[in-house]
Amino acid sequence: MAFLTINGRSVAYRLLGNEANPLVVLAHPLGMSQAVWDDLLPLLLPRYRVLTWDLPGHGASQAWGEGPIAPADLAADALALVDHAAAPRFHFAGTSIGGVVGQQLISEHAERLLSATLTNTGAVIGNAELWNTRAGRIRQEGLAAMSAEIVPRWFAPASFAAQPALEAGWCIQMGRGDDDSYAKLCEMLGSHAFTGKLSGKPVKVQLMGGSEDLATPPATLEALAAELDGAPLEILEGVGHVPSVEVPALFAEQLLHVIEQA
Repeated sequence: MAFLTINGRSVAYRLLGNEANPLVVLAHPLGMSQAVWDDLLPLLLPRYRVLTWDLPGHGASQAWGEGPIAPADLAADALALVDHAAAPRFHFAGTSIGGVVGQQLISEHAERLLSATLTNTGAVIGNAELWNTRAGRIRQEGLAAMSAEIVPRWFAPASFAAQPALEAGWCIQMGRGDDDSYAKLCEMLGSHAFTGKLSGKPVKVQLMGGSEDLATPPATLEALAAELDGAPLEILEGVGHVPSVEVPALFAEQLLHVIEQA
């Protein structure tokens, strides 16, 4: 892991693989960390250079600090890291709020993208009341206390059955995050949408979702596909909100197919 100072804040990232290979940038879900990509790395690195990073107040990245967070801020972090890697263009994949970062890149920086794979996300995710309520509770109760309520929504029952320690492990990871940064990201999700902003962009986009995803169910992905001029959508059966953790080999297969066809 390495660190880059972006606008006065330390951002934790990994840049792995041969610098001569095309760059793949991976953006993780809310409440998690760049560790969600660990099982994909051996499948990507033989042919691609891979960049992952931790969102503000997540993993080893510094908390956000004063002021609200907007999707443009998160995309700016991603582009600063890509510029640090000296890559003019790149493939992108993002899950959940990572997919929101991808939508911002499609909307405002399409010329930088070779392809975009957006999973378990939406042009609109939930609603303002839901996210503002969660932000308030996080500030009052803390991530450590609320993780036991939130983490079970991330994974399909089959994933918990196959990995009995999965829930406890991610509860610990989530509980170590910065409460205020997480709350500000919740408020961002409640106040920003990409409706009407994604059509007509010259980017090859693939969408993926999980049949058991409670946070961004298939209908949310279908609405996003419509915003993206009918972008192809693959719903993974028996999978929840985090396919890179639940079915990493299948996720990597789907991602590599998109990248190689771009």
